[in-house]
Amino acid sequence: MKVSGFTFIKNAIANDYPVVEAITSILPLCDEFIVALGKSDDGTAELIRSIPTDKIRIIETVWDDNMKDGGRVFAMETDKAFAAIAPDSDWAFYIQGDEAVHELDLPNIKHEMQVCLNDSNIEGLLFNYLHFYGSYDYLTDARKWYRREIRILKRKLNVQSYRDAQGFRINNQKIKVKLIPATIYHYGWVKTPNGLVRKNQNFQYFYDKNAELSPIPETVEYDYANAVNLKMFKGTHPLVMKGRIEKAKWPFNPAIRHQTNHSLRERILQKIYELTGIRVGEYKNYQLVQKR
Repeated sequence: MKVSGFTFIKNAIANDYPVVEAITSILPLCDEFIVALGKSDDGTAELIRSIPTDKIRIIETVWDDNMKDGGRVFAMETDKAFAAIAPDSDWAFYIQGDEAVHELDLPNIKHEMQVCLNDSNIEGLLFNYLHFYGSYDYLTDARKWYRREIRILKRKLNVQSYRDAQGFRINNQKIKVKLIPATIYHYGWVKTPNGLVRKNQNFQYFYDKNAELSPIPETVEYDYANAVNLKMFKGTHPLVMKGRIEKAKWPFNPAIRHQTNHSLRERILQKIYELTGIRVGEYKNYQLVQKR
């Protein structure tokens, strides 16, 4: 069984993405790892090349700003990485630059790939998600944050990244997946308050074709408008994150409960979820054909 990892990245240092941790968290399962490296001006190329392995293959890319509306450029870069995977690979393991897999989950993931390898009814493997928010100590359990997503696909299929690269489809059809006992640790919202302001600006730039980047004052304060249903994290983080966690010194107040950007309908649906566990109208970009 041959497994290829793949990701895309650009300006990881300037935007404080734990891309080295993301790659190394799944590298033990991979025979090769493809990085679609967007033209960067902050040393990201040197950072990727510093990872001590011969499995990584970098393809240099240029992001098309004409395709940034709605985050479409993220999907295009993901497709470039997928296309560069060795054609004889059985599985393609996707991870984004702000995600990581716990080392304790690696045996389960390998087992599921072996079990599902020759099952034609399964096209991909579905992971659960933990979304960290504000600090490494807190999770958000808001209804609108996706709780599952596809991260492993069969290489031979005609797979395309969907919309803004959150998920995948095959010929624009939802992928048939199995939910496996493994979790993606999502750290995209673990940044200093100033870093979160920068993150929001970057997202606006890559989702709005008319948006422009501008300098951010160090004194600016982040409005935690999407801090909903925060919970203390009582588990352990992937070992690859240890260094980052030890260096995280900024203050974070978990009592924040701002919901200024949420409509009455959204607040009601969130309350229903908190009381019942039911996510009314949950978006699922996959077809669940087999539960674990």
